[in-house]
Amino acid sequence: MDLIADILLVAGAFGAGFYCFILSRRLSRFTDLEKGVGGAVAVLSAQVDDLTKTLQHAQTTANMSTVSLDSLTERAEAVAKRLELLVASMHDLPEAEPPKPQEATDTPLGPMFRRRAAGETQ
Repeated sequence: MDLIADILLVAGAFGAGFYCFILSRRLSRFTDLEKGVGGAVAVLSAQVDDLTKTLQHAQTTANMSTVSLDSLTERAEAVAKRLELLVASMHDLPEAEPPKPQEATDTPLGPMFRRRAAGETQ
């Protein structure tokens, strides 16, 4: 009986050793920097760095656009105030008199001259 127990114990130890060997190989492939999760983590880290730089550039551009729009808005408000003053001052001007109709004349183009041929008398 002791012999059977020893054989089962040795078989169990070999089985556990083989299982640990397989697990070690899988774990080394899992943490490989080129193919496994380590590689995926490295790629994701590089992508996060690129996205951070892109986001900072976008924020800088947005801030510059905001400053530009603020200055343009202030200029537009100043011009609008000037236009309002000009329109308000137009109300103070007297109404223009309507144009008088021209009197009807025989010659609308003015005096007319006629050339005579040589030897023609009046």
